[in-house]
Amino acid sequence: MAINRSATAYWKGTGKEGSGTVSTTSGVLEHTPHSFHTRFVSEDGLAGTNPEELIAAAHASCFTMKMSFVLNAAGYTADNLECTATVRMDKVGEGMGVVGIHLALKARVPGITEEKFQECAANAKENCPISQLLKSVPITLLATLA
Repeated sequence: MAINRSATAYWKGTGKEGSGTVSTTSGVLEHTPHSFHTRFVSEDGLAGTNPEELIAAAHASCFTMKMSFVLNAAGYTADNLECTATVRMDKVGEGMGVVGIHLALKARVPGITEEKFQECAANAKENCPISQLLKSVPITLLATLA
C-alpha cells in the first residue's frame, strides 16, 4: 500500500531578497512564509518557517511514533515520549548544508530497565522511515528515561 504526502512551495524574487510560502495538503501549513531571513537570520521563527525546521519536525514526529511501536513490540507502553530533533547546518564547500541531526528523547515508560530502554531507542533511531531517509548525515541520540 503506497502512501503519498505532498506540500507545495511558491517563491518570488532572488534567493536572498525573495520570499515564498509553503502549504500542505492537510492544511497544517497554509501559505506559511519562508525566506532567506526565516532560514538564516530569524532564530525565533516568528517570521515564518524554513526547510530545516520542517525536517526536524518530521524527524521528531516519526521517531516518537516508531519508538512507541518498538516499545509496544517489547511489551511496554510509554506514559509519554518527548523528542526534540535539532537539524544542524554549517558551511559545506562554498555554501551551507545539513551536517547532522540530534534527537533528544525524554520518556516515561513504566517497568522498563535502562538497558532495554536504550536498546529500544537505538532501534527506533535506526529504523524510523525519516531516519532511513536522512542517512546521508550523522544522526545522534540522547535518550533519557524519567
